[in-house]
Amino acid sequence: MDNKVNISSITMVEKHKNKKIKKYINILSILIGIMLTIFLAVQIFTMSKFINIHVEYEDVYTAEDFEITSEKLKLKTADGLNIIAHEVFVSEPKAVVILISGIHNPSITAFFGHSKMLQENGYASILLELRAHGESEGNVIGLGYKEHLDAKAVVEYIKSNNKYKNVPIVIHGASMGGATAINSFGQIPEIDGLISMSAFSSWEDVFCDTMINMRVPKAFAYMQKPFMKLHTTLKYGFESIDISPKIQIRNAGERPVLIMHSSEDPEVPFSNFERIMKNAPEHAESWVREGYHHFIVERDSLLNPQNDKEYSERVLQFLNNHFGN
Repeated sequence: MDNKVNISSITMVEKHKNKKIKKYINILSILIGIMLTIFLAVQIFTMSKFINIHVEYEDVYTAEDFEITSEKLKLKTADGLNIIAHEVFVSEPKAVVILISGIHNPSITAFFGHSKMLQENGYASILLELRAHGESEGNVIGLGYKEHLDAKAVVEYIKSNNKYKNVPIVIHGASMGGATAINSFGQIPEIDGLISMSAFSSWEDVFCDTMINMRVPKAFAYMQKPFMKLHTTLKYGFESIDISPKIQIRNAGERPVLIMHSSEDPEVPFSNFERIMKNAPEHAESWVREGYHHFIVERDSLLNPQNDKEYSERVLQFLNNHFGN
């Protein structure tokens, strides 16, 4: 009889203990759920004003400002957006270079100076106004997850045009344009060469790096990464999950690659360059400029790249070595 009472008492104690454990687990689950919701909500609120916009520019240039001529192109992306591009042609081009600018500035028209330099050296160029920028349609910036569709529309235009028959295609982008260039290069095998300037390795990487640069504790900053990835996946679709420069650079194959970055880049920290180069093929070329130059060159030299001899020679040397013949 005593044994039965003891066993029953032990069973009751264990049941009571299990109930307590389950209660604590439920409370912990609720707290974790609340924390996750807060983290995600903060990121959505923070990012919405940054990406749910159409960028309009105060400074817009024309080809004539640089003593060249261009033709405006209106192209349609696979997801139905009309995008604008500016074509600067040269007879018998060695290659055609697709130029892409950054997330909020400058306007792609600031790269007409690059078009002039390229034209003088035998290269055609097409300046691509990304979705949600300038004259192109769209009200959401794609952070590089969607803009490869814009580049694809330009590539299709080039491939369908007899004047570019058998002409190599090179994509050259800066900042988010650099990330877009790498993502496009990885997604579009018809692109023959890549020049990237100051690209981020992934959006969650640069978001976290920026927080750390703002003296946010590293542990808290790193905690944000999976939530930012969740946010961008929900925002841009499941197909965007692998669309990041540090992943897409692996698809370069044997194609020529030039990755450039500034050692003290104030907007896209140098660690992004290191992550990309870690996954780049062995033959990938790189150039690191010392200093705080997000666009590698000063603004005046961005407009007139030939004023920066070191930069212009590096770009032209890459093009001539791989596409000069």
